[in-house]
Amino acid sequence: QVQLVESGGGLVQPGGSLRLSCAASTSIFRFYVMGWYRQAPGNQRGLVASIANGDRTTYVDAVKGRFTITRDNAKNTVTLQMNSLKPEDTAVYYCNTVPPVEWGQGTQVTVSS
Repeated sequence: QVQLVESGGGLVQPGGSLRLSCAASTSIFRFYVMGWYRQAPGNQRGLVASIANGDRTTYVDAVKGRFTITRDNAKNTVTLQMNSLKPEDTAVYYCNTVPPVEWGQGTQVTVSS
């Protein structure tokens, strides 16, 4: 069972940046495809970025060129660097395996002036 703890969210102005971090509880983390998901109020939770064991990455069109996902298998961590943030990026962000297992609490990202 993989347990995941997200951190790094907060309030930022449009155009600003945030870096989200996710710590996994187990060393078998390295065998999973990892992803960052988000859920805005009234919307379904969806995958925005993923990274495979060979560091191959995927992004939804809405975040391409602005978000970067990375992983460190030695530290069991996955990060999401978010630049040029927009109000529509406001959501609770979660990391999880792809496909997902149990959800953590997530971290709130609010983009507002």
